[in-house]
Amino acid sequence: MGVQNPSPIPGLRWLPYLFAAGAVFWLVELTRFAAYLAAPAGRSLLEETLTTGGLTGNVAAILAVESTLIVFFGVSATVLHGAAYYGLKRLRAWGWVAAVIASAGWSLVLLGIPVLVLLLRRSTREAYGIN
Repeated sequence: MGVQNPSPIPGLRWLPYLFAAGAVFWLVELTRFAAYLAAPAGRSLLEETLTTGGLTGNVAAILAVESTLIVFFGVSATVLHGAAYYGLKRLRAWGWVAAVIASAGWSLVLLGIPVLVLLLRRSTREAYGIN
């Protein structure tokens, strides 16, 4: 017989799925942004936005740098949420760490504060092997 997943902790059973939803959210955002970049009308709209924002230099180069940064942060957020999902699902300490980092990032927009408080509770830390 294979290795079974650890038994879920009663109050934390939903927690991994919250981070899975975060990964899906970032994948959708990356797809939307890629669609803007791929479509000539979307790309010209982004260039126009940069121009009306006061940029007078090489707008195409600035758009390329900005797009690279957006894609980098989007992929990083997706990977972090995915790691949190798999780590929390298997009750691993690294999953808890990834979840804390993701929640700290979300706390910048106030959404992650309740989850961050839950993750930092002693009972939650002990459930994931963090003493």
